[in-house]
Amino acid sequence: MDVELNVTLVTFGGFAELHKYRYLYFVVIFTLYILILCCNSTIVCLIWTHKNLHEPMYIFIAALLINSVLYSMTIYPKLLSDLLIDFLSEKQIILYQACLFQVFLFYALSCSEFLLLSAMAYDRYVSICKPLQYPSIMRRTRVNIFLVLCWFLPAIQVAVPIAGNANTPLCNFTLNGIFCNNSVNRLYCVNSRELSIYGMVVLFNVALSPMFFILFTYIKIIIVAYQSCGNVRKKAAQTCLPHVLVLINYSCLLTYDMVIVRLESEFPKTARFIMTLQFVTYNPLCNPIIYGLKMKEISKHLKILFS
Repeated sequence: MDVELNVTLVTFGGFAELHKYRYLYFVVIFTLYILILCCNSTIVCLIWTHKNLHEPMYIFIAALLINSVLYSMTIYPKLLSDLLIDFLSEKQIILYQACLFQVFLFYALSCSEFLLLSAMAYDRYVSICKPLQYPSIMRRTRVNIFLVLCWFLPAIQVAVPIAGNANTPLCNFTLNGIFCNNSVNRLYCVNSRELSIYGMVVLFNVALSPMFFILFTYIKIIIVAYQSCGNVRKKAAQTCLPHVLVLINYSCLLTYDMVIVRLESEFPKTARFIMTLQFVTYNPLCNPIIYGLKMKEISKHLKILFS
């Protein structure tokens, strides 16, 4: 802590054998970041430029991929910034205020992913279970409202505990990670019980509730598809399977993020670093691959683009 400038600095201690593998870390993280940007941007541009993809389902997919890009931008630029000053220096540091802002963006965008998946599940439910009413229900205005709520509601709810912890005294200045997440709570001298309870309420509102809604919606879709003809079952399988894969993938990663903090002291540093890197890479990189391969119309345009 720099007393003269009244600046609080937090050190990242999650890099395993930094002096030995510093250049390898930089090359790997830079490569992953470029791949994430290129893969997601390609699908978004295809949806943007082709009018036959201007449907609610594809608009939600584009929003989900944009969310993945924003999610990656909260983490990777800090790791890649100050090429010789920060990443390749002796220590990786961040301003405490900047760390809190990173925590806010990280969890606001993470929760937005669940709400976007909920909107996509609702869209598939209306399309398969109420096909005649689909055009009147999923109008452009309603789609836009869903998109605004998916980003606005998590941001408002996540901002409360971040603001509440802004002036909390710190007794520790080293994070056992490579970016700021809920492990920042281990820096405080005393954790607020009220904010902890509020955090559980937010988790239920923007993560668990959407997950239960998605599961309920897909169960209804499966029941309707099973009772219908082969074309309906085929449509359900083609359009719902990618969403289910993304949901399972992201739920596992969110569970890991919560568990790893609890086992922080018992987890080997190298294993924690590798799993954390997978956590911030796997979902943003797999989403465009899943939708690019499994969604028929997107896959068709990708083949034309690269042929």
